[in-house]
Amino acid sequence: MGFLDLFGRSGTARRGDIDPADAAYLTAWTRGHHGVEAFVEPRTTVTDVTVVLVAHDGEWTRRVVGERGAQRLSASLRVPVYDVRLVGYPQRMRDHDARLRILHRRAAESP
Repeated sequence: MGFLDLFGRSGTARRGDIDPADAAYLTAWTRGHHGVEAFVEPRTTVTDVTVVLVAHDGEWTRRVVGERGAQRLSASLRVPVYDVRLVGYPQRMRDHDARLRILHRRAAESP
């Protein structure tokens, strides 16, 4: 057993492919949101290749997909796919996070 096995990484993630449960989740998330775009994030020392799906209102989700999974995902989801290193994250994603922070702060301050 390797060190990272202690953290529950699946065998498919280690092989650079998308976990079937993650693929199902991303498909369902895409179908449940409007104007979805995919932003592929590069592999790091901590995680494999990930994808961030961003809806028209800035709501987003992230999953590990692996190199091969990222290639398959673009065809199966039928959404625009961008390399985040080239285009960056969309402003609507940052705006969505800022709105959530304000709402959480207001909820914490209200009596």
